[in-house]
Amino acid sequence: MATRLARKLPSSFSAFSSSPITKLTSGISPPSMSHCGPGLRCASSSSSSSSSTTTTGSNSSSSKREKKITDRLSAVIDAVNDRKLPPELRGQRNKVRSETDIINVVEQRIWHSMEEGQFENLAGKGKPLNLNTNPHADPAEDTLYRILSKNGCAPEWVELNKEIRNKVSEWRVALKKAWTSKCNGNDEEKWIERCESLKKQLRDINDKVFRYNLIVPFGRQMFGLKWEKEVARLEE
Repeated sequence: MATRLARKLPSSFSAFSSSPITKLTSGISPPSMSHCGPGLRCASSSSSSSSSTTTTGSNSSSSKREKKITDRLSAVIDAVNDRKLPPELRGQRNKVRSETDIINVVEQRIWHSMEEGQFENLAGKGKPLNLNTNPHADPAEDTLYRILSKNGCAPEWVELNKEIRNKVSEWRVALKKAWTSKCNGNDEEKWIERCESLKKQLRDINDKVFRYNLIVPFGRQMFGLKWEKEVARLEE
């Protein structure tokens, strides 16, 4: 009897597992924290939306402040640049395309002044100019230059300029002699020895040029010598 019951149990269990209740409960999942209730869900969404609104509001306010500051600075710069223009071009900065427009205005004013005779009967007309002072130079440098000129001296860069020019002319004469002797078929070793000596002199001259360019006023710099360029000049 027991044996018969034991044989029938598995079939009953399998029937229970495949019953409609088991099938319905198998598809139900346990509740998650994201769906834990309408109250909690609304609180999280409202906090995130409020934080995002605060962030966008602060960003927009800071961008507005920056734009306002930029506009004020650009307005000040435009006003300053406008004051630099001649009265005829003020308020018309968009029409000024180059310096030529400003030069044309200046030339027109000069011609009008000449036609009206404003350059006649000027103080010092027909007399030599007074060049003892330079209004465009620094007062300290101008005083120093006047003291040097009264004592028969010149600034260092003037004396160095004369020295460099004399040495360059002497060096080119020596190079031309060495080149002529080489072309006449003299010993090649002598040419090599002269080249080494001339290259050394060239380096000394370029050192002086470098020193000169450091102390000379802006716009009066000079170029150094190049061996290849000087030799190519002789080959021509």
